[in-house]
Formats: sequence, C-alpha cells, structure tokens
Amino acid sequence: MQIILLEKVANLGNLGDVVKVKDGFARNFLIPSRMARRATATAIKEFEDKRAELEKAAAEKLATAQAFGEKLAGKTVRISQKAGVDGRLFGSVTNADIAEALTKNGFEVAKSQIRLPNGPLKTVGEHAVSVAAHTDVVVDVTVQVVAEQD
Repeated sequence: MQIILLEKVANLGNLGDVVKVKDGFARNFLIPSRMARRATATAIKEFEDKRAELEKAAAEKLATAQAFGEKLAGKTVRISQKAGVDGRLFGSVTNADIAEALTKNGFEVAKSQIRLPNGPLKTVGEHAVSVAAHTDVVVDVTVQVVAEQD
C-alpha cells in the first residue's frame, strides 16, 4: 500500500515521503496512530497544502523533545527488587518499571520510549538504558538496581 508519512517514522522515512508498506502495517498501526495517510491524488494535494503547517508542528515537537532530553541526560534512577545472594533478581526490571521510576522522579516517560538493548535487567548493579524522547532524540540514563532489604 502506498502511504504519505505525516511525521518521521524510524526505518521508514521522513515527513512527506511517499512509501510502500505492507497493508496490515498501514491499516493497523500507521493510519490509526495518525503517522500516515493513504497516498491518493486528493490526499497528496491536501498534504502539499498543509505541508508548512505539519513541518512547523514537527519542528516544535523536536525542540520540546531536545529540551526534555537535555534535562534527562545522565540521570540515575534507583530501583529495588528482591534478589538472591549471588546478585540475580527474582524476576526482572522491565521498561515499565523504569518508566514508572522516572515518572516518580518527575520525568513523564512512556514505557514505549525506554530502550533495553539486552532485554530486561536481571542482575543487581548499574545498567545503561536509552530513552527515546523522539526518533531523533535518544539519551542515556543509568538504572541502579539494588537488592531489596527485608
């Protein structure tokens, strides 16, 4: 299916690109989340009329994300979990746990913005985690996992 991207989408394209994607991806994700629109002749014409407005909105979004990223960069979040004697956790620390801890510290972060390169954290210690505030703004945060004291 041919679609017009209404914002930058990772591994797909930038605002205004006309790309071909699988039907299900377009119908189930891109179009409902207002990231894209079907590439019909009328839709392309309407997009060209609104292009400046959409580019301005995208630039504002990026500026907001960069300001947020500067505040968040280098922060350390402390999470306590039950752990065994050898330092392995009885469970794991997921992106939802990290997002919740960041929200408690005053940073409004969705769990989908947390990037765990090696999967959930399963050991005690400090781990580097990426937070993607925007497709172009990715900052590193340190997550300090400590054993829960009884």
